[in-house]
Amino acid sequence: MDKSYDAVMSRKNEIMKKAMGLDYSDFQINDMAFDYEKMMTKAGLPIDEIRKIQLSNKVGNTPLFELKNITRLVRKTSEKGKGARIFLKDEAANASGSFKARRASVSAYMAKKHGYKGIVAATSGNYGAAVASQAAIYNLGCIILQEVFDSRFKGQPEIIEKTRKCEAYGAEVIQLSVGPELFYCLLDVLEDTGYFNASLYTPFGIAGVETLGYELSMQCKDITGKFPENVVITHAGGGNLTGTARGIKKAGGNSKVIGASVDLHGLHMASDNDFNKKSFTTGHTGFGIPFATWPDRVDVPKNAARPLRYMEKYLTVSQVEVFFTTELLSQVEGMERGPAGNTSLAAAIALSRELPEDEIIVVQETEYTSAGKHPSAQLTFAKENGIDVKVGDPRDNVPGKNIIIPENISQLGYKEIPIDKLRKTYLKNIKKNYGYIDTKTKENVDFLTAELNINADRLAQLIQEVF
Repeated sequence: MDKSYDAVMSRKNEIMKKAMGLDYSDFQINDMAFDYEKMMTKAGLPIDEIRKIQLSNKVGNTPLFELKNITRLVRKTSEKGKGARIFLKDEAANASGSFKARRASVSAYMAKKHGYKGIVAATSGNYGAAVASQAAIYNLGCIILQEVFDSRFKGQPEIIEKTRKCEAYGAEVIQLSVGPELFYCLLDVLEDTGYFNASLYTPFGIAGVETLGYELSMQCKDITGKFPENVVITHAGGGNLTGTARGIKKAGGNSKVIGASVDLHGLHMASDNDFNKKSFTTGHTGFGIPFATWPDRVDVPKNAARPLRYMEKYLTVSQVEVFFTTELLSQVEGMERGPAGNTSLAAAIALSRELPEDEIIVVQETEYTSAGKHPSAQLTFAKENGIDVKVGDPRDNVPGKNIIIPENISQLGYKEIPIDKLRKTYLKNIKKNYGYIDTKTKENVDFLTAELNINADRLAQLIQEVF
């Protein structure tokens, strides 16, 4: 069989269909529009059944804690009557130490159910460890592909830590340098092994995260007597936000869904030069903005993670504010957790200062920590890559050039990216990829209004503003 890049890529649809048992043409309405809800129901499992699957495999029912000490500090630096209560959903309690165990649990279940001998995932994040953990529980083979190195064969300590964790669960890890070969290698491995594609972006994976939104809503109501007014979610590829938001709705909640990312503007994630200039491997704008404005840039024909359908507000924080928040959580609340969840916690602290005391903010996840994830390792690596690290005003932070750590909690803030700006970029990408935007047919209007969470009049107005 021809294993050249072009030949393997030309077999993409055939390989993917065999590796998941999903025929995405079943959901396609026309070139542009597809039936998203039909695709999501193809996961074939109601949320109660998914919860049972997860609980029987060391996933879910994680605790919700009120961060009373941090809330108290926020109120000391807020106007009188301001300082919303902050709660934290501790997803580090899952078997692999992150919320991604929820996604992996459903994929592993489906792989076992349909007779696959193993599972494959392409990820440099916590998802690899989650897939490896669930594969071990289900006695499945497991291969994880990671982008680890730049051309100097230097890897970030956080990614190398995740390699260690995957191998600890018995997975084979294939380490790659940054570049376009990741997707090619994934297809090649799937074709050679016949394993299940445990993609981050399938309906199975997103359905697994719905239990997280459901749980935090019900737990908050049990503790406080009401659903949270605000849920802050670290946003990267969009699956975390999409699944959580869908779960909140299934619980009957009406929380405002707020995305949060680390601001890494000016750094290109696929650049060999920029790859190690960032101090975060996920939860940053290098993923958050591209995936929000064009979700279908992944290893499946249609991405089930579609954040603009649910995100009502998008906040960015600096790397340094996340480092500060990581230390704050440890030293004030006695919880040492990794940077992914602390991205949304940093945003929640700044947001809490603006909201009434009787409102509730739930920070939707934590992740496990370790030597490679700790700020000291990341800051040391930054210095080795020529980044200037010092204490001062975090507003002077320039991604890839310096890291300026705040001195106190009052310096934590956020920048807001207008959702309409993201919607306009999405419309530009529609035209770029399909050559047109046809809003004369009801199917297209229905699809785009659902995609962008707006009505038909607002859609027409945005299209006129863009074009």
